[in-house]
Parts: sequence; C-alpha cells; structure tokens
Amino acid sequence: MSDCLFCKIITGEIPSTKVYEDETVFAFRDINPQAPTHVLVVPKVHIADSNGVSAENSAVVAHSFEVIPKIAQAEGLTGGYRVVSNCGADAGQTVQHLHFHVLGGKTLNLEMA
Repeated sequence: MSDCLFCKIITGEIPSTKVYEDETVFAFRDINPQAPTHVLVVPKVHIADSNGVSAENSAVVAHSFEVIPKIAQAEGLTGGYRVVSNCGADAGQTVQHLHFHVLGGKTLNLEMA
C-alpha cells in the first residue's frame, strides 16, 4: 500500500535500523522501545492485521515465526522474550500492517493491560 508506514520502511523510503531481512520479512528496531530489545518483524506482503491472515498468505506468518527465534538469539535474548501482535485500534494497533513485536532484555511485567 502506498500510504502504509511499514511498506515505506520495507522499501527503504523511510529509514529504519534493520535487524534482519529476507525475501519474506523485514525486521527493524522500534523507534519507541518498550523493552531494552524491541524489534518489529513485518511481513513484506501487506496484510492489515491478524484478521487478514488467510490460507493464501498464512505461509508468510509461519515464516515470521520461524525467523523470530533466530532474531531473538542474535539479540542475545537467552532468558526469554515476548512476541506480541495487536489487532485493531482497541488492542493498540497504530500501523495497519501485520507485525510482531519481539520484546526482551529484562524481566517483563506479567500483567496484561
């Protein structure tokens, strides 16, 4: 999508601090980190949110979850990490492009918002 922030980051139109990239996903550091390590893993194909996952594109999501442990290991998250995906405004999704937050580097709060 031409007006999507994450699509523009993926294409390099907007700069980011890349952590990982392959033909399917792009991962970069969050500009407003909620933990010492906060990486966003974004499918290169535009899917608005979890509701947009289908039989036709679910392999992209599966690949994202294959890559996440590799990123966590490369980031030194040996004590564990959290993976979060918000779906919709009420859940706090601010960019309408499916993405996964990888959070770690400290003991994370166990309370749910």
